[in-house]
Amino acid sequence: MRKSKPYITIVGGANIDIIGSPYKKLRLKDSNPGKTTISLGGVGRNIGENLSRLGIDTRLITVLGNDTYGKLIVEEGKKIGLDMSQSLILQDEDTSTYIAILDETGDMNVALSSMDIFEKMTISFIQDKKEIIENSALCIVDTNIPIEVLKYMVSNFKVDFFLDTVSTTKAEKVKDILGYFHTIKPNKLEAEILSGMEIFEERDIKKVANHFINQGLKKVFITLGEEGVYYFDNQNEMHLKSPKIRIKNATGAGDAFFAALAYSYFKGLDIENTLKFSIGASIITLEDENTINPNISVENIENRIKEIGLW
Repeated sequence: MRKSKPYITIVGGANIDIIGSPYKKLRLKDSNPGKTTISLGGVGRNIGENLSRLGIDTRLITVLGNDTYGKLIVEEGKKIGLDMSQSLILQDEDTSTYIAILDETGDMNVALSSMDIFEKMTISFIQDKKEIIENSALCIVDTNIPIEVLKYMVSNFKVDFFLDTVSTTKAEKVKDILGYFHTIKPNKLEAEILSGMEIFEERDIKKVANHFINQGLKKVFITLGEEGVYYFDNQNEMHLKSPKIRIKNATGAGDAFFAALAYSYFKGLDIENTLKFSIGASIITLEDENTINPNISVENIENRIKEIGLW
C-alpha cells in the first residue's frame, strides 16, 4: 500500500557542469577563443529541482565539497526549495565537476568528469538517514552513489525505491539487486544491459520487461526516444508514442520524465495519466534550451499535453 507521506527523498549525484564552446573550428592542442557556461547538474539534483518546481517537498541527500561549487549548489537549492540539509559536506574535497569541450557544431569533442567525492558516502552515513528515508513517500536513488551503499539501503530500509540507472556503464553495477527496487526507468540500451537480452522489436521489449518483473520489480518504464515509452507491470501493458516536436536541448529530458513519474506516484495518478504527464514533462524540457526548464510546472505540463493532443 502506498504511503501518504508529505515528501520525497533522493539519494544521488549533484555536480557542476562547465561547458566550453569555440567560436570557430576547434583546434586541438591550442587555446581556442570561445565561451564557457557553468550550470548545476547531477542526475539526483536535476530530478530534485524538477520535483521542487512541481511543488513537491523534496529532500536531496548527496555529497559536496565545502568549496565554491558546493556552496553554489546548496544556495541554488534553497532558492527553489530543494532541501539539502541532510547532505554530506566535506571540508577538503572538491565538489563533483563535469567539464566538456564542444566542437564548432555543438557536439562534444572531449569531456572529463571528476566524481570521486561520491565514494565518500558510506554505509554508516546512510544508516543515520534511515528514518528520513523510510518516512518519505518514496526514495529515488541514482547509480552515482557507491554500490555497497545502494545495496545496504535497498536491503535494509523499508520504502519504495525508484531507480534511475544514469548510464549504460553505471547501470551494470545494479544488475544483481534489481529485485529490491519498486520502479525503474532504463532506456533501451540500459534495459538490454540490465537484462542481458537484445531488443529488436516490440515483443523483445515485453520479454525484457517481464524479466524485470520476475526479478521482483513492481513497475517498469522503458524509454525509447522517438518511439515513446513502454510500460509493464503484472497487470498492465502500455506503449505510448511521443509526438513530433522541435528539440532545443535533449540533455535534461530523462531527468524531467523521472521527476514526473515520481510526482505521479506521489499524487496517486493512474498509469495512463502517469505516462502522459511524464512525456509532457520531458517535452517541455526538450523544447527549452536549459537542462531544466525554469517554467516547468504542473499547469504548464497539463496545458502542453492538451495542445499536442495527449489529453
